This record gives sequence, C-alpha cells and structure tokens, in this order.
Amino acid sequence: MDPIKHPDTVRHSVVDFRQMSVFVRDPLIFDHAEGVHIWDVDGKHYLDGLSGVFVAALGHRYPRIIAAIHEQLEKLTFAAPLHGTNRPAVAFCEYLASLTPGDLNTVKLASSGSEATETAMKVARQFWKQSGHPTKFKVISRYYGYHGATLGGMAASGTPKRRVPFEPLPAGFVHIPTCHCYRCPYQKSYPECGVFCAEYLRQVIALEGPETVSAVIVEPIGNTGGILVPPPEYLPKLRQICDEFNVLLIFDEMITGMGRTGQLFGAQTFGVIPDIMCLGKGISSGYAPLAATVWNERVAQAFWGPEEANLEFGHGHTFAGNPLSAAVGMAVTHEIVEQELPARARELGAYLEARLRAFGEQCGIFGEVRGKGLLWGIELVRDGVTREAFPESTAIGVRIGKRALERGLITRYDPQWIAFAPPLVTTKTELDEMLAIFESSVSDVLAEI
Repeated sequence: MDPIKHPDTVRHSVVDFRQMSVFVRDPLIFDHAEGVHIWDVDGKHYLDGLSGVFVAALGHRYPRIIAAIHEQLEKLTFAAPLHGTNRPAVAFCEYLASLTPGDLNTVKLASSGSEATETAMKVARQFWKQSGHPTKFKVISRYYGYHGATLGGMAASGTPKRRVPFEPLPAGFVHIPTCHCYRCPYQKSYPECGVFCAEYLRQVIALEGPETVSAVIVEPIGNTGGILVPPPEYLPKLRQICDEFNVLLIFDEMITGMGRTGQLFGAQTFGVIPDIMCLGKGISSGYAPLAATVWNERVAQAFWGPEEANLEFGHGHTFAGNPLSAAVGMAVTHEIVEQELPARARELGAYLEARLRAFGEQCGIFGEVRGKGLLWGIELVRDGVTREAFPESTAIGVRIGKRALERGLITRYDPQWIAFAPPLVTTKTELDEMLAIFESSVSDVLAEI
C-alpha cells in the first residue's frame, strides 16, 4: 500500500461530503492524468466521465494550457488587488465580455463558483439601492437548485441535505418548486400545463411584493435532482416575468457555461439573456481556481460615477483577478472557441444520447434520458410506464455508480439518477469505452436486485 493511503495519514484531510471515518479505510487518491484518463496512487486507471465535477473541459495535461501557465509563472503570479489589477486579468475580462451574449460586458473575476454567485446576489442588492429602489433585497431561487457553499450561496440553494446542517441561514431568500417535467411538483403534464412552473414565479413575486424582490437566480439546467432540462418556453417566461416586475435575472452557469450544452453559454442554448451571468468550473478546465460574474450595461451604470458618490462595488476577494488564474482562463477559453468545442459537444452529445436511449430500451429502467450537448442525466425507475421509482433503500443509482467506479469509470451518481459529462475533448472511442463500463455495471446491479 502506498504510504499516502495509510489511515493515520488520510485522517488529517477532509474530503467533500464524505464521512471520513469510512473514507480513511480505503481512500481514493488520484495521482496523475492524461486527457480523459486518470490513475490513482495504486496505478488503477479511470475514465473521467464527469470532467472531474463538470470542470475538466479540456481534460488533463493539455499542452497549450500548461505552456500558458509556465509563461505567466515567469512574469507575475500575484498583484495587489487593493491597488490595481494586472495585464492577464484586464485582457481576459475584455475577451470574455466579447463572447458573452447581449450587453453582458462587465466582468468581476473570482476564485470559485460560490464566490461568483455570492457576487451576483450582492451586485443585485447594491444595484437596487443605488437605483432608487432600496427595498428590493430578496432573492428567489428554486428547490433542488445549488448555488454554492458560502452562507449566501447556501441560502439560495434548495436541497435540504445541503442546507439543514447550517441553518438558520441569512434572511431574504425565497424558494419556488423546480422545473421537473418528468415528476412535475404541481402534478401537471407538459405541454398542457402551459409551463405553470414558470407562471408560478409571477404569483410569488406578486405575493412577496415586487418592491422587495431584487433577483431571481436559476441554473439553465439543474444539476441537483438529475440534470433537469426545462421545456423551451420556461426560461423565456422567466425573462418576461422578471422584466414585468423589474427584477434582475441571474443565470448560474457553473455547469452549463463554456461549451458544455453545445453553445458557449447555456443562455445561448436556450435563447435567453440574463442580467447577470455566473461562470466557473470549465472556465479554467481545472488548471487554476477561477470563476467570473458578468453583468450588463444597465447594472454596470449604477456603479459608475464620481469617487465621492461611493458607488463602487463594495466587494472583493484576495485572489480574485489573480494573474496566473486569468492567464489560464484566457488560454482555456481561446481553446474552447478556436477548436469549436461547443460544436463538438453537440455532435458527441447526440451520439451519447442515442446510445443511452438504446440501452435504456434494452435494460428497462431508464425512466428519462435528458440533457444538452455533453451534459446528460438518466432517471432510474422500477417501472417505465408508471414512472414508479425504486425504493430509496435500493439506492440503485449509487450502486451502479459505485460499480462503475470499481471498474474505472467516474460518473455523478445519486440514489435515483446518474449523470454523464465527459470532457469536451473526449473521442468517440473513449466515449464507447465509458459506455461499455456503464452498461455492464447496470446489468450487474440489475442481476443482484
């Protein structure tokens, strides 16, 4: 056994969302990687079917990104954020602003997705205070949404398992049911429902009082809950309702941004432009901590004025705009655009969808296959006709996911669903290898239950 795996060594670490008393017995510790291939410290090989966690869009050891890191290391690795900025940060903000849709043209860099969503909600609150509407402070989000691990991001999140240990959370956050056509929380059917889940937002804003609501924050495709894809009318209706009540619309594009859904941004995939967009994960492909909050000209103007007016955005993080991270962001984004990886995500995603649907008909437990580009979720059911779920105690998704991991495939798994999001540079052959492991893992678990 590699000494790094000894329980007395590992016990000093805390791994995300894991019970360490169990983890230390047989810890998974990664050692090195190449493309979509990863090896642990014991030399076991894995295929990355999740881009790490929706992050490694370009895979590992991408030469041009490594070269950009080396080049910046020789120049500047930190710049005093209280006094100024730096060349890579300015250049990257300008480039990102040229790519974002509409007039989303003002960029605040950050180090993590949680920082970016927190920034967005703070921007919204300060914007209204400086725009003559000081009582607009509430943020509306959805149950099953996840917007980060900070207290503000967690307050906007809507998953009890993640929220409850930290309650009471900050005030001013209101939740509405998510958009989940396969298991509609309103027990309606699409399209006869008229996309009631969106119309419900209108009622909530009216009842909360439009003069108190600052923003609505949503993920264009919801991750928690099983890659929940809205119908085409849903996000346009949210945009219409926000405009009607003079409320800012925030898209949390940590997962859907940077080519993942087949366009550079989920906003383009669904044809809706928010007032504020939050980016992370794939924006650096995991080569450096990086995220960004981008807002439109209307919002930007509220922070622009004479120094004595104190209109500047009253917020910052020590490593936000770090020159090394910004250089990585520039290099990664250039590669995604120049190599036309969003188009590749559409092409490979269509193949992945077809394979999943075909195997679903064969195995009989895929209730719904849903996604866009290279972001796909599978809801697992006992009966495809009645949509009867497996009992929670069966934990079918966890069992399949763990079996696949034993065989060398990394996915996102939950008791009732599994998600695929391989790197945008994955080849068809590598995807076939991933699917072969996944299909055999499903078959083995079905034979056991």
